[in-house]
Amino acid sequence: MIRVMTMMTAAMVALATVPQAAGAQVLGSDAAACTGGGGPAILARIEGLKDRKGNLKLELYPANEEDFLQDDGVLVRAGKTFRRVQVPTPATGARVEMCIRVPHPGRYALLFTHDRDGKNKFNFWSDGAGFPANTKLGRRKPPLASALIDVPNGVATTTIRAQYLRGLGGFGPVE
Repeated sequence: MIRVMTMMTAAMVALATVPQAAGAQVLGSDAAACTGGGGPAILARIEGLKDRKGNLKLELYPANEEDFLQDDGVLVRAGKTFRRVQVPTPATGARVEMCIRVPHPGRYALLFTHDRDGKNKFNFWSDGAGFPANTKLGRRKPPLASALIDVPNGVATTTIRAQYLRGLGGFGPVE
């Protein structure tokens, strides 16, 4: 009995000294805004990437129909909210965490894209996309409601499931 307890104690000590798996590293030029209680910002946890090619992007838009997915140059010239964070797709990891700053607490529209060919232009046939609501995108322009996110003084966290073209049914998650 004593020998069994000694073995169990040794096993527990060994487990306690094994380093714990660290959380995913927060990526992007705005990463500091999501760590250490920063903000206001959005921490996007991206899941379901089709592969590890190209670049990942988060884009922040005003939360209204007129400006949602509008050309960034048009928004910037008009003095409206627009921000983009882009990173190379990490080679490994179950999910990717990206951070994007927002100008102040409030409601925004958030778009995630996986630019698989690295050409910095959305390719309907190969690239992926996603929004905070994680509703299936299908073949239509996504509704504003699928992209909305409320950001407090701190950091809003959302999980976005990447979606890719899946035949005639349009965009959906990789299964």
